[in-house]
Amino acid sequence: MKIAIPAESHPGEARVAASPDVVKAYIKKGAKVAVQSGAGLGSNISDDDFKAAGAEIVKGEAVVKDADIVLTIRRPGEKLLKAMKEGAIVAGGLEPYGDRKALEDFAKAGVTGFAMELMPRITRAQAMDILSSQANLAGYKAVIEAGAAFGRAFPMMMTAAGTVPAAKVFIMGVGVAGLQAIATARRLGAIVSATDVRKATEEQVKSLGAKFVYVDLAEAATAAGYARELTAEEKAKQAELVASHIKSQDVVITTALIPGRPAPTLITKEMVESMKPGSIIVDLAVERGGNCPLSKPDQIVEHKGVKIIGTLNLAGRLAGNATPLFAKNIANFLDLIIQKDGSLKIDEADECISGTLIAKGGKLVHKIYEAK
Repeated sequence: MKIAIPAESHPGEARVAASPDVVKAYIKKGAKVAVQSGAGLGSNISDDDFKAAGAEIVKGEAVVKDADIVLTIRRPGEKLLKAMKEGAIVAGGLEPYGDRKALEDFAKAGVTGFAMELMPRITRAQAMDILSSQANLAGYKAVIEAGAAFGRAFPMMMTAAGTVPAAKVFIMGVGVAGLQAIATARRLGAIVSATDVRKATEEQVKSLGAKFVYVDLAEAATAAGYARELTAEEKAKQAELVASHIKSQDVVITTALIPGRPAPTLITKEMVESMKPGSIIVDLAVERGGNCPLSKPDQIVEHKGVKIIGTLNLAGRLAGNATPLFAKNIANFLDLIIQKDGSLKIDEADECISGTLIAKGGKLVHKIYEAK
């Protein structure tokens, strides 16, 4: 059995889908591991590091030749797909809600694709959940980015010349990224508040020392644990609450995403204009259209004195941490497929396997594509 780790070709992507530690684990299972030369450099992993772990270093697309399993951070492009053998397993971040034609072309390449973003939200799948491991880092990095752009300090400081007031930070969306953003802002000494449409998050927010800002709504969590899309009336109530609270905030971090849908608008242009000059907004949903209509991918937009940061792939900017976590998530998933004797078995009765399987036999096979 051969496992291949290609270098990522997406602009600015510094992560790689394996670390030296998981390479050692794969080899211990009896696999041969091939890593594309230079694949780990963005994560501060040299070719020599991979060699020392037992991997073979291969130049270019030849890395995937005859590979049974190919591991990627992002969906591989046409050139890499053509170099793979038919029936190869491709596992990683395959962007299952992305461009439909590109997804169909991916399936037509004859590979068996597992999109780790679709991992079920169940207890035993937590160790395979790339969204959670990467969102945790993104939430931290969002606060750091905000602090770098903010023209003042976060903590209250008492000096002989006077008192520096603590910054007020508002987190919108209390998922994994939001919770880490709350914790990080609190560690930096800010006064933190947070909101979410799911009432059940209140206890988590308060346990981190933040104030919970909430509009009483009907149950707003889906069976998978995500926030559902609100009705027009609920959106109006939520917007009214946010509009009154946001005026006094120095930093706002938005994290709201609904799988398979455009990001919901949480901060309107009018709300931005109500904020004080020098305030900061970090929009973590910018890749899906943004929680603020003024945000732009990979840009800092300044509108009437308010900076709106739309940095993409924040987790990837912490590649030295993100890569080992992502690699371990995939390694845990492969434990379901690689048998003790080194053979491969795809058991579609396992919900972690069926839940992430998007391509098989030249077609897109996941239920998310059924009505499209």
